[in-house]
Amino acid sequence: MLATLVLGLSVGFVLLGNWQVRRLHWKLGLIHDVATRVHAPPVAAPGPAQWKEAASGRLDYLHVRLHGHFLGAAPTLVHGTSALGYGYWVMAPLRTDRGFIVMVNRGYVPADLPGTPAFGQGASPTGEVTLTGLLRPDEPGGGLLRRNRPSAGQWYSRDLAAIAATRGLAANEVAPYFVDADADSATGHWPAAGLTPIHFPNHHLGYAITWYLMALGAMAAAVLLLRPQLAARWLSPG
Repeated sequence: MLATLVLGLSVGFVLLGNWQVRRLHWKLGLIHDVATRVHAPPVAAPGPAQWKEAASGRLDYLHVRLHGHFLGAAPTLVHGTSALGYGYWVMAPLRTDRGFIVMVNRGYVPADLPGTPAFGQGASPTGEVTLTGLLRPDEPGGGLLRRNRPSAGQWYSRDLAAIAATRGLAANEVAPYFVDADADSATGHWPAAGLTPIHFPNHHLGYAITWYLMALGAMAAAVLLLRPQLAARWLSPG
């Protein structure tokens, strides 16, 4: 009975190893696709006809171009970390020349930068602007440890619907993605743009090897458990 259980575990470990191999191929494909999109020439940001595809994640990290003007309200500061440390992402709505609205992450400002709390009260750049950046997915709900508190102006994730609602923007006008502005889109030292993390951890090969080794170990244990029975069978008189 115990040997049967151990053999069942070895089969389970093999299946888990196979699953990690499939995950490895998926992750390698994702890394390749993202690298291709990030370094490709920018294309027009997806309009309403492509929003369903964008919301599905198939266009994540697409290098896009926007032309239009920022809406006059103050930007929204969202708690976050970057390569420069802990601080805030500066989110501002931009109405494109095609009529729809895209939330733009203009970049990062440090939490200890003098006047950072008041930074969110400052106006976004005025006039017509053209910028490029990377398409990023919505972050509904809140941060990993803290939920957004729109009424208090405390944001821990870039929840596009909630941010749009606090600004009185029509939901059907706002794209289901935001754009991380490229570094050359910055209009001054702060906010610092072009800080999108592009690194994707890939430990699936190590996990697969671990599961396969556990399967081998379980098979070896099953053989040791079954050996007395097999030996008795072989040695028993015909």
